[in-house]
Amino acid sequence: MHLPHRTVETPVFMPVGTAGTVKAVAQDVLESLGAEIILGNTYHLYLRPGHEAIRRMGGLHRFISWPRALLTDSGGFQVFSLSQLRKVTDEGVRFRSHLDGSSHFFTPEHSMDVSNRPGRGYLHGLRRNAPSTQQSAAAPKRACV
Repeated sequence: MHLPHRTVETPVFMPVGTAGTVKAVAQDVLESLGAEIILGNTYHLYLRPGHEAIRRMGGLHRFISWPRALLTDSGGFQVFSLSQLRKVTDEGVRFRSHLDGSSHFFTPEHSMDVSNRPGRGYLHGLRRNAPSTQQSAAAPKRACV
């Protein structure tokens, strides 16, 4: 992938920095391990610290002091995983924050606007994940075998 901050060869190990940080791993350790790209989560970054705060700080790269590539998702996984806190319509999805219960509405356009703030190298469009056809609790284990 040719991104603004570097070219990332795939397949690649991509640490997850949901809210802009990879928990329990210091940045210098990530860099020494050769991490080329970090995944950030639009939904979580939108709620805290907020996409406008990140914009005011000069974008996500500057906000988290990460000189390498970033990928931000659309928040679409939360459409699936936070089913008790959301309502999907033809226009988008209304979430209740898992933090404070406040209401937020994401359209595909709004998701792209929030995700495509300065410094993001690659982003995913808002999508609705299809439910699994596996209904049992053992399904994830079977999928990994």
